[in-house]
Amino acid sequence: MPPEKRGKRGVSDADDEDDDYRRKRDRNNEAVKKSRYKSKQRTQETFSRVTKLKEENQALEEKVKSLTKDLEFLKKLFMEYAAKSDQKDPKFEGIDLEKLLQDEAEEKKGNSSKS
Repeated sequence: MPPEKRGKRGVSDADDEDDDYRRKRDRNNEAVKKSRYKSKQRTQETFSRVTKLKEENQALEEKVKSLTKDLEFLKKLFMEYAAKSDQKDPKFEGIDLEKLLQDEAEEKKGNSSKS
């Protein structure tokens, strides 16, 4: 609340105080506007970032699904090839195909229980 003006002597002092009060209020009002503007900008930037990250996350999830399907296809293809090939083929030396088949079956069980 602005100071009241008093008598003849106090008029000059009151005007100075009134001007000082007005300057302080104006500075404060500008500071508040600036603060609110910055807060609004931060909120908009955060919202924009969240939207971008959600889109990126969705794209990555789709890529994981695609790569998982590719891996399953390649495993199946390999297992079919290995089953048709002679077990003594040098390409499969040191590879336990029975264990690979078991791992394949266990993975399918694990994936079906997760779904």
